[in-house]
Amino acid sequence: MEFGVGEDRAEKPDAAPLRRGWTTGACATAATRAALTALLTGDFPDPVEIILPKGETPAFVLNRTALAADQAMASIVKDAGDDPDVTHLAEIVATLRFGEPGTGVRFHAGPGVGMVTLPGLPLPPGEPAINPVPRRMMTDVVEALCAAHGRAPDVTIEIAVTNGAELARHTWNPRLGIVGGLSILGTTGIVHPFSCSAWIHSIHRGVDVARAAGLEHVVGATGSSSEAAARARYPELPEIAYLDMGDFAGGLLKYMRQHPVERLTIAGGFAKLTKLAQGAMDLHSGRSQVDFTALHVLVAGLDPDAGARLREAVLGANTAKAVLDLTQAAGLDLGAIVAAQARAQALAQLRGTPVAVEVLVVDREGRVIAHAG
Repeated sequence: MEFGVGEDRAEKPDAAPLRRGWTTGACATAATRAALTALLTGDFPDPVEIILPKGETPAFVLNRTALAADQAMASIVKDAGDDPDVTHLAEIVATLRFGEPGTGVRFHAGPGVGMVTLPGLPLPPGEPAINPVPRRMMTDVVEALCAAHGRAPDVTIEIAVTNGAELARHTWNPRLGIVGGLSILGTTGIVHPFSCSAWIHSIHRGVDVARAAGLEHVVGATGSSSEAAARARYPELPEIAYLDMGDFAGGLLKYMRQHPVERLTIAGGFAKLTKLAQGAMDLHSGRSQVDFTALHVLVAGLDPDAGARLREAVLGANTAKAVLDLTQAAGLDLGAIVAAQARAQALAQLRGTPVAVEVLVVDREGRVIAHAG
């Protein structure tokens, strides 16, 4: 799926402020606190309050609870606010048991939480995909509650996500070698709508996994059509070579300054790569726009006579695709110039980092119409 056409020139009306939400890590921490409190006292706090890494103290309503002699379970339905998150309304379940003396806090993946199978992620292969910050948050809760009740913090925490295996199919997890379910994520506990941080984090982890596997060539694509075109061109590349760059060209290129791979192919549609060629590093239609005046300068540079004939049509075009169609009908290879300039902008962002950059411009039928590098 291509995220945003990147071409619409229409103004968007002012909107109400977007509502923030909570990460899976925050929900897992709150469920952990509720379940452990019940193990220690016999009662579930509802709502249950936690302290986030930056000091916020949100309260979460429990969805389900169960208490037995040797374990307690609590679940919370994740509210991602106005963020378009695949885990919005997912049920995060924590089941806690006391462990053997001296074992400390241990984490297990329940149904719907993935297991790490490849190196390069923040957790080694063989570990449940519960990221370091959520682990720290849950460990802090266990240590504080156990200390308050005069117990050693020897607790086993199992985190599950209802229907998590199915939800994970719509995430990067299979590509990153996280099998069987979702990851429990979050560094602040808060989901800021459209903050893009989770996507950029996934791009970074994708680079890490590719480097750890010793890959010399990776592909950053703006969407599924451009990725399919790159796959057809490079069928020998493994799954982990394909980075779902989306609109975040800058997020990928800046990370590769310090974490280089020998060769990078950037594949994208004409409109998005036009914006990259014009210096935009965030290619989302709501955060950058095609400069049609600059696009006309390129057309005139290819053929001054055609530039004069097409001037009004180019400047009055509603989409970059319309300009591409005009120039193709006039026999002008505008895609090649856009590819070359997009490559130049990518190299400028890399600031001399030894990465060989290639750019593929892909049309809406999935054909490569231009290439640079």
